[in-house]
Amino acid sequence: MSLPLLHATVRPEWIDYNGHMSEAFYVLVFGYATDALMDRTGLDAAYRASTGCSLYTVESHVRYLKDVPEGAPLTVRTRMLGAAGKKARFTHEMYDGRAADTPVATIELLALHVDQQAGRAVPFPDAVRARLAALAEAPPEWAGRAVSGP
Repeated sequence: MSLPLLHATVRPEWIDYNGHMSEAFYVLVFGYATDALMDRTGLDAAYRASTGCSLYTVESHVRYLKDVPEGAPLTVRTRMLGAAGKKARFTHEMYDGRAADTPVATIELLALHVDQQAGRAVPFPDAVRARLAALAEAPPEWAGRAVSGP
């Protein structure tokens, strides 16, 4: 099974006062990519309804690398980095379809498998964990880095 590419187009309402996509909308598009990941791996609406469990993001690290203008065609590539116990780690890389060789933004996420009724994280069922683990790829070179600065 391969993970789907998410496709979107930068909408006029996503443009900020600087004339390019606002930071909140990069995260929105990444959220859509997480939804696509969940749907593709069986953590979809039917799973949530039958188990009461879902993925909750508990940590993320976004890198804004290039400005994206209104109307730009976006493609997001997802990589599952691993799943064990009640945790899943994955990344999304966003590309501007007009120059698709360099990402315009990336995000690394840590998510927990949460039982919504119990209000706490619980281990993945074996079949789900195995499905996610089978998709694991080596992390990109930028994954696992901390925020740097002065």
